[in-house]
Amino acid sequence: MDIAFLTCPGTHPGSPNRRADAYEHDVQVAAIRPELEARGHRLVEIDWRSPVAAFDGMPLVLVGTPWDYQDSEAEFLARLDALEAAGHLVCNSAATVRWNARKTYLRDLAECDVATIPTRWVEQPTTSDIAAAMEAFGCDTVVAKRQVGAGAEGQSIHRKASLDPDWSMAHPAMLQPFLPQIQTDGEYSFLFVDGAFSHVLCKRPASGDYRVQSIYGGSEEPYTPSDRDIAAALTAVTAIDHRPLYARIDMVRGHDGGLLLMEAELIEPFLYPAQGPLLGAMMADAIARRLEALVAPAT
Repeated sequence: MDIAFLTCPGTHPGSPNRRADAYEHDVQVAAIRPELEARGHRLVEIDWRSPVAAFDGMPLVLVGTPWDYQDSEAEFLARLDALEAAGHLVCNSAATVRWNARKTYLRDLAECDVATIPTRWVEQPTTSDIAAAMEAFGCDTVVAKRQVGAGAEGQSIHRKASLDPDWSMAHPAMLQPFLPQIQTDGEYSFLFVDGAFSHVLCKRPASGDYRVQSIYGGSEEPYTPSDRDIAAALTAVTAIDHRPLYARIDMVRGHDGGLLLMEAELIEPFLYPAQGPLLGAMMADAIARRLEALVAPAT
């Protein structure tokens, strides 16, 4: 049975427009593909903008590496809706993706007692909003992020001593206090498949930076978490209404040593299979269970 894996021109194999970090797509597919083949399935990479008819014969669609979706959000969500309307099982579901696409989902999780970073939500922030956030948070450095964004795109850091009076962001934004623990302790990514814990890693930014993504020079290393750390990440997973097939829970350590949720990545996260050798098998088993559930009512 063919399983679709959504891509974009920046990640699709053979594309002349591949991103510098497209190797992560290759690593992820290489972990999942042989495990699916061992279970009698074939993974097919396909651009998410392909016509719905191109997905015929693919009952399950993985939202794999469509790493440009934030630039065409409405079109992307409409394509997932159309795929589901045509009878395809989309993982994660269109409802989950729609909820997760706007970082306001963090407010929902905070209301479910998930420990999160203090945040101010502003439609089109200017320097005055940055200054107000600094006063509210009692800090000298604030990070501005797009409410719809990925890979730190459009993100900026602002320091009280060097505020640019002409700065503004043309997108709805979230403003958060900068946590220096990102540079000293790192960011932790907890990987879950169908609600089951797979592995965790620690990501660190390049010297002088605060962004941990590989495209900015970030690096990662395996990490052995405590039971308390896993429980903190699991709290975020269990608070999600639509159980995701896969989830990456990104967290940072707070001043008290506990973990704070930075992001619950449910759309197109890199799953770091190199640090989780069982990830491919876990994904293949979870996909097989979803496929069995699809045909169960007809038997």
